[in-house]
Amino acid sequence: MKTLMTPIAAAAFLLAGCAAPAFQQPDISVPSAFKESGQQAIHIAPDGTRWQRAAPAEQQPRGEWWLVFHDAALTALIQEASDNNASLAVAAARVQQARALAGIARADRVPQVGASVGAQRVLKSPAELAQPPGTPESPHTAYAARLTASYEVDLFGRVSSSVAAARGDAEASQASFRSVLLSLQADVAQIYFRLRATDAELDTLAETVRLREENVRVNQRRFDLGDIGEFDLTRARTELSTTRAEAIGLQRQRASLEHALAVLLGKPAAHYTAGASPLLDGALMPAIPAGLPSALLQRRPDIAAAQHGMEAANARIGVARAALFPELNLAASAGGVAGNFPSVFKSTGESWLLGAALAGPIIDGARYRAGVKRSEAALAESVAAYRQTVLTAFAEVEDNLAGLRILDGQSAEIADAVQSARRSADLAQKLYDAGRSSYLELLDAQRNLAAVERSAVQLRGNRAVTTVALIRALGGSWDNS
Repeated sequence: MKTLMTPIAAAAFLLAGCAAPAFQQPDISVPSAFKESGQQAIHIAPDGTRWQRAAPAEQQPRGEWWLVFHDAALTALIQEASDNNASLAVAAARVQQARALAGIARADRVPQVGASVGAQRVLKSPAELAQPPGTPESPHTAYAARLTASYEVDLFGRVSSSVAAARGDAEASQASFRSVLLSLQADVAQIYFRLRATDAELDTLAETVRLREENVRVNQRRFDLGDIGEFDLTRARTELSTTRAEAIGLQRQRASLEHALAVLLGKPAAHYTAGASPLLDGALMPAIPAGLPSALLQRRPDIAAAQHGMEAANARIGVARAALFPELNLAASAGGVAGNFPSVFKSTGESWLLGAALAGPIIDGARYRAGVKRSEAALAESVAAYRQTVLTAFAEVEDNLAGLRILDGQSAEIADAVQSARRSADLAQKLYDAGRSSYLELLDAQRNLAAVERSAVQLRGNRAVTTVALIRALGGSWDNS
């Protein structure tokens, strides 16, 4: 009994030595709440622990997050981009490739069976037939039909580790596709809101141009009557030309945004024109709850891709370790060979083969051990990349939460500034019309009003863009739990 246990123990030791190591989830310092969210609640898991390790859940439905903006035009653009974007098609093709590779790896788990049928005309030399030189030989025809089967016994886990690695790659590719999709949707929404903010800014400039044109007309009339000197008239014309130049420059920015949106929609820039749709002051942005940092590990597709990348790298250690040990291959074939085709399938022409081969390295110059070290280093790299992805994700959420908080404060102050500037401009106009102030004082009040109104429009656009950025940072969805 003792002699029997010795080889069994040795085999178990070999199997344990070449198997892929048990995957260890890296320890990540997860804050109890986002600093910028103002949430101080502590999450207690059902088992009583402070935190429950989050597993990737990139397959969970994220919903059509853009519907929170209640904008039919935005919904149509995102749908069109999702259907036609070239980068998304590239990511989808990569998913199909990764799935196919996983199928190839799984195929090694089942026996490979094949068939062959053929014929050959053969003339052999006397030497090949062990005959004296010059012995006349005649050509002959041989027909053959054969069924073959082969199978690699997964003694040391090479096949199972290869399947696990390919599966991890496929899941990482799927998660990367979802990340590309989320980025595409967010890019469309951000460019759309930038376009609308630019349209609103152009409207503000158009109103300023109208006001400047009215100033020129009034000053021209007063100059003709001798009420004012040429200085006020030329200053009014200068301000008009300057404001028109600003509006023209803003048109260039709008054109660039329009062209960028066309690319995301999968259209030539020359074939797409975005209609003017100013972002109005009454367009309220939705309030996006940040949720808990631990949930971010489940929602972000790039984190899920990094997670699956670690799992695939871990499985490849098993593949590398298995290469140090022999491979056991079983083979079988059955068929027939005869001088005419009908006789191939008769018992007189039958032939068969059964075999097993155990092959492994003896002297390899430490090639395979270097392969193990390489796979272990690749795992360390993927773990570091995962940690970096998580830290970046936390920072992006904090950035956008802080951005919205600051923009809210700016918007409240600028709203008061707009009211004060409008009142100031109105009073300056009345004082100038009554001859109680100079044109420079009126011009200064009007300039201040125009600048404040443009700032208000820009803040409105920035808040919309930052809201979309927060949704992207949260993985395309959110919850209040």
